[in-house]
Amino acid sequence: MHIPPNWGTFFALIVSFLVFWFIFSRLFFRPFLNLLAERERRFKDLNDRTEELIKQARVAEEEREARLAEVRKGAIAQRETARRKAEEEAAQMMEAAKAEARDTLEQVRVKIETELKAAERELEQIGHSLASELAERVLGRPLNTGAATTTGKNN
Repeated sequence: MHIPPNWGTFFALIVSFLVFWFIFSRLFFRPFLNLLAERERRFKDLNDRTEELIKQARVAEEEREARLAEVRKGAIAQRETARRKAEEEAAQMMEAAKAEARDTLEQVRVKIETELKAAERELEQIGHSLASELAERVLGRPLNTGAATTTGKNN
């Protein structure tokens, strides 16, 4: 049982397939493929834009880190300058205090020496008066007359 092909039906089917293919490609396939291509292009553009923004963010982060490091260096230098200045002021204050202490010590030493000399003179006078008094008591007479006679003998 061999059925011969019906060429008329076959060509009608091929023509109808091509007509439907043409209509469907114009109405459905091309717009859908264009939509997919547009979506893919937008995703690619968004991906490129995202990569560009990431690069810009990295550059901005590096610049921020560089500025932050610069600010830190400046702050450290400023702190060191302030510390050195404070140390210098402290050293000057210490020198001033030492100089003042030396001056005060010198003044006290001079005062003590003056008082000591005054006390030595006073002790010497007291010693002379005690020696005179002791001599008067031992001799039993006043020494003033003998001193006057000794001065009288020199005349």
